[in-house]
Amino acid sequence: MAAVTLERVRIRGLASCVPKASVGNLDCAEDKRSERERLVRNIGILTRRICYPWQFFSDLAKAAAERLLDAVEWTREEIDALIVVTQSPDYLIPATAIIIQDRMKLPTTTIAYDINLGCSGYPFGIYTVGSMLSSGGIKKALLLVGDKCASLNDPLFSDCGTATALEFDPGAPPIHFDLNSDGSGYRAIILPVGGHREPTQIHHLLPRRDADGETRRDADLILDGTAVLNFSTQRVPPALRSLCEYAKTPLESIDYFVLHQANRMINETIRKKLQLAPEKVPSTLYDFGNTSSASVPLTMTVRLRDALTSGPATVLMSGFGIGLSWGSCIVRTEGIVMPELVVV
Repeated sequence: MAAVTLERVRIRGLASCVPKASVGNLDCAEDKRSERERLVRNIGILTRRICYPWQFFSDLAKAAAERLLDAVEWTREEIDALIVVTQSPDYLIPATAIIIQDRMKLPTTTIAYDINLGCSGYPFGIYTVGSMLSSGGIKKALLLVGDKCASLNDPLFSDCGTATALEFDPGAPPIHFDLNSDGSGYRAIILPVGGHREPTQIHHLLPRRDADGETRRDADLILDGTAVLNFSTQRVPPALRSLCEYAKTPLESIDYFVLHQANRMINETIRKKLQLAPEKVPSTLYDFGNTSSASVPLTMTVRLRDALTSGPATVLMSGFGIGLSWGSCIVRTEGIVMPELVVV
């Protein structure tokens, strides 16, 4: 366990943005209706948001960031760092953060770079930005997190971009982290084609029928559902208990547990193993699907906005998946600014 505490860092606000276009998992041919209904019951996802062909993750993240800057009343000149956590960059190079820095007209003194991480990315991103702030060298920063990962045929993934404003504050309560990685399971979620090890070639793009009769390409994402299920349900519950013990924060004293929205089966298993009341574990799966690294801040924006903006609360956020990796943090929120969901 990599347990660590950050001092003097406050989450000032967060905003989320999704595309207007949506796709329903029950929008299918009649002969596949019963199979899809069973799938919706099991994974808990009815509707997903999907970008228009001309939209990208950076567009969603920029829209969320612009809305958040207005809400927290920060000027562009005040932004010392812009860190992007995504696996959906505009280009392989340069970093998407550099492009967004220019599009938002942030000063050239703004530190800007990308972090390549998916499902667990939000806690890791908060730690990275928080580490920069805690020394007091920089005062205000934006963390942009999310992905463009939806497709018409895949019933799981959805598109979203989020922005989190963090600032140096000597009076902020500590943020406690538990961050872990296990690269031996990297093949559980992998896009095997498109990198230097396996450059994309024409035959990778040709559709073919797999053993289940589904159409796939070699260039498509591979997800080992059983391996991910076992990893998530075995590693996450003890990690959350360990984090609470490290932070000297009893499990029952936490107001909300915001888990990565993987699927209903995984999240319900984690909830039951920890014996958590359903009302303490909000979900956006049914309406928004699996939004990768954006799922934790999106769930806070959509499900906890009123609760978190009306008074102080103790929130445990946990992301887990690709890598394999899993990370969690305990945050005491107070005076947090959360504008309504942005739809573009």
